[in-house]
Amino acid sequence: MSLSIRLHISSNLSLNFHPQTTIRRTNHSTSIRPRPIYHSTPLAPALLRRAMSAIPSHKSSSSSTIKSSLIEPDGGALVDRVVPESERAAKALEAESMPKVGLTQIDLEWVHVISEGWASPLKGFMREDEYLQSLHFNCIRMKDGTIVNMSLPIVLAIDDEAKERIGASQDVGLVGPTGDLVGILRSIEIYKHNKEERVARTWGTTAPGLPYVEEVITPAGNWLIGGDLEVLKPIKYNDGLDHYRLSPQQLRKEFDKRQADAVFAFQLRNPVHNGHALLMNDTRRRLLEMGYKNPILLLHPLGGYTKADDVPLDVRMEQHSKVTTFNVLHIIFIISLDIG
Repeated sequence: MSLSIRLHISSNLSLNFHPQTTIRRTNHSTSIRPRPIYHSTPLAPALLRRAMSAIPSHKSSSSSTIKSSLIEPDGGALVDRVVPESERAAKALEAESMPKVGLTQIDLEWVHVISEGWASPLKGFMREDEYLQSLHFNCIRMKDGTIVNMSLPIVLAIDDEAKERIGASQDVGLVGPTGDLVGILRSIEIYKHNKEERVARTWGTTAPGLPYVEEVITPAGNWLIGGDLEVLKPIKYNDGLDHYRLSPQQLRKEFDKRQADAVFAFQLRNPVHNGHALLMNDTRRRLLEMGYKNPILLLHPLGGYTKADDVPLDVRMEQHSKVTTFNVLHIIFIISLDIG
């Protein structure tokens, strides 16, 4: 799953472990070994080889020359599923005659994620083979054999009524929460939504109390529908904050414009405070010590659900904007609001 940039030195390998550990005591030390569960990845050696081969060797001397930090997106290219403006009227007219699938607000946010390439190389909601690979192995295998990290299934649920309405149709129209036509899902595949397995393999538990499970998965339909996505126009929320929601393509252009040789991201759900500032400045210091000349910070506030007593999003964004304006951190950085 590509979030447009990653720290250049990161192996980009995410192995999930159960909180329980195996402790081995020796005469000299105590070592703690994580015990893998659910998300143990048989393809981990291949992923590790791929990740390590992408890590350049940099000297920490000031004379080091370092190239762009913008590694290729997963799959080699950013996905863009927004229909060109010249084709939108014809596509919308075509979609009107298709069976319709309604989207929740969270479904719409996933449409946004896919359409702008945040989930590259996914071109739509997962079909069953992609879903099972993601669920069991935390990755998917491309047609050319390339293995891509994809630890979170991105799926669209429908109920029995919608499945019956779709019938034998190969394409469906997607309708947003306000009733507007959002896009088309092509060459669809409908398969069973095994909710318990999805929850267990994604979170490592089926215990109650997981907000996303209770609000999204449990009330969702018993079927999943996958296919190639076409979005009729860029997703906007009209909340006064859309100008902060930069796409991966926009971010990459901005990094190139500023001649970044490293990009380090900081995601947060609170106003920037002293602890954040210490972490961000220390990261920049370490990158400079490694030989990077122009590391740039990507400040990435969470734009979706947070704790009920958290500072409201618009207030947080105003604070982040002031931090930028007055250069409080003494760091060159870009604010990009997380989608949902």
